[in-house]
Amino acid sequence: MNEIAIQLRNAIDNLLQTEFQASEWERKPMPEKWSKKEIIGHLIDSAQINLQRFVRCTYEENFKLTYEQVEWVEAQRYQQADIKQLLALWQLLNLQIIRVWENYPPERLQAKCDNSKTTISLHTVEWLAQDYVDHLKHHLRQIY
Repeated sequence: MNEIAIQLRNAIDNLLQTEFQASEWERKPMPEKWSKKEIIGHLIDSAQINLQRFVRCTYEENFKLTYEQVEWVEAQRYQQADIKQLLALWQLLNLQIIRVWENYPPERLQAKCDNSKTTISLHTVEWLAQDYVDHLKHHLRQIY
């Protein structure tokens, strides 16, 4: 888990060290696509859900926890939010995830939860952690 935590910390640092024009955050490549601001909002939603998965997996197993990504981005009005506040929230949530990972009980690394919407799809904590970082990096590539 420590290696995955390092990957996440590096991704956080890389984004926060990159300078963007304010207008870049709000521009949508197409009307139905997310702006960079909305992508950060989606990553905030992902961090919130996944933090709950990691915490719950320390004492619970085989539970289901999902979210509706498009609806959540729309409902939370990320496009109208201040980008500095969004980046601060995103950073803090991810630092909390790192704190959880760095202190994860070794005997719970193989605990599983279901992250699918339709069929049962159980994954271990280790798999969920790497998937979380891979998902985050995928969306950060859309921002750069």
